[in-house]
Amino acid sequence: MLLLLPAATVGAAEPTAKVAQGQLKGTIESGLMVYRGVPFAAPPVGEWRWRAPRPPASWSGVREADSFAPECEQSPLGPAAGPAPAMSEDCLYLNVWTPAKSAHERVPVLVWIYGGGFVAGATSIPTYSGEVLARKGVVLVSIAYRVGPMGFLAHPELSSESAHHTSGNYGLLDLIAALKWIHSNIAAFGGDPAKVTIFGESAGGIAVSQLCASPLAKELFRGAISESGGSFAAPRPAGLPGENMRTLADAERQGVAIARTAGVSTLAQLRGLSAEQVLKAARSNGPSWPVVDGWVLPADQYSLYEAGHFNDTPVLVGYNSDEGASFPSAHTSAEFRDAVHRRYGAFADRLLTAYPAGDGTLPKSARDLTRDAAFGWNTWTWARLQTRYGHFPAFLYYFDQHPQYPADSPRAGYGAPHGREVPYVFGHLQERKNEPPEATDQVISEAMISYWTNFAKYGTPNGTGVPHWPAFSEAKPEALYFQRTAHPGPIANEAGLRVLDEYFAYRRSAQGRRDSQAQDARP
Repeated sequence: MLLLLPAATVGAAEPTAKVAQGQLKGTIESGLMVYRGVPFAAPPVGEWRWRAPRPPASWSGVREADSFAPECEQSPLGPAAGPAPAMSEDCLYLNVWTPAKSAHERVPVLVWIYGGGFVAGATSIPTYSGEVLARKGVVLVSIAYRVGPMGFLAHPELSSESAHHTSGNYGLLDLIAALKWIHSNIAAFGGDPAKVTIFGESAGGIAVSQLCASPLAKELFRGAISESGGSFAAPRPAGLPGENMRTLADAERQGVAIARTAGVSTLAQLRGLSAEQVLKAARSNGPSWPVVDGWVLPADQYSLYEAGHFNDTPVLVGYNSDEGASFPSAHTSAEFRDAVHRRYGAFADRLLTAYPAGDGTLPKSARDLTRDAAFGWNTWTWARLQTRYGHFPAFLYYFDQHPQYPADSPRAGYGAPHGREVPYVFGHLQERKNEPPEATDQVISEAMISYWTNFAKYGTPNGTGVPHWPAFSEAKPEALYFQRTAHPGPIANEAGLRVLDEYFAYRRSAQGRRDSQAQDARP
């Protein structure tokens, strides 16, 4: 049961919701009912570290749900801007913003999955606050998942103790557990369990694509939105932009190396270390990432889609115009050309034609190869595969909303970097530092909010008050541009994407897999 009060009585009482584990008490904020820190799984601590999540325990009485839970244990991505956030391995909680006035309503549900490279992230980041989206007629849920080595460590002993003989995808299992909890309990908040749409950005968008490919997530959602995500390249031992997946055997070798760096040799000893010790040992052994483990992810996603083994739903996917500006790259044109030849080999000359480097200062066209290798090809490929093999449409976007930098500015020629669209989607443009919103920023934000919530309600972004968004078609490929207005436009550098498509096809071939093993084994 959900007890919700009209706005006139705000402050007189708090809302309550009865979920399977017990009674929750939330807060009323601007006419919405908000519940923070709701457990969807038991704490993965002690002997339960690096195991699949278990159902949460029940409680007696009324549980306060008025504050965010601690972040999952992680290493900071950069210098702290303020006091260090609270962290804990006991972190599997979710948050709910609901406009429903009773538990009998059936409001569509949007479920947010945060990004952070699978090594960081939290639901408490102010930009992710769900009130603007909820006021557009959806229940907004944000869910936490284990990151870094706490969420994605594979190890031979972990695989041996598993009934499925796998390890390494605990963070994805957390997301699946959260979706199962939502399916069973969201009606208590006025949500419709039959109308759940997942959405995420960066690693969160990649996780969305992996949930679309995982048989364990079947029938847990009916729509998927990915912002700068997708994971359709073949696995290889060493991660590269757009090619981050590994086989279970390669991930297990990394786990053994982490244990060795930590000075331990058994799983029991590894579980006995503090989270800080595990994180420290992992830093020198490469990034933590989901694994093609044969269970959560049975194979690489491209082959799963080709075989028709995926969760077929409408998808809304896209990426930003200058993703490459946010990631380390060559500093000069000569360095860029050398790096392209080292990575792409026989495909290098054609890629340098599609992404010319010029001379001297590295131009945006060079950064665009990083954009497309990491995000553009994966997103474009996802739209193509959904269109070819699915029964539901794909909608592709290209986000290019950014200030018009003057010619003498060091930012001249720069577009929209990685993650720039997130405050537009959540309606929190005020969270951007030193950049007051312009009129076109408000136009783009309002359009994106409408498209995203329409998609949750109807399975299509289209509706009254927004320009028509055509479904993706290989016969007439185009994307919806978010560029001062919302309007259809051509696929950005489709010629370059097609060369990358040949490169990634080569990497999926038997020869390409052998070459990847040999190249990645080099010191």
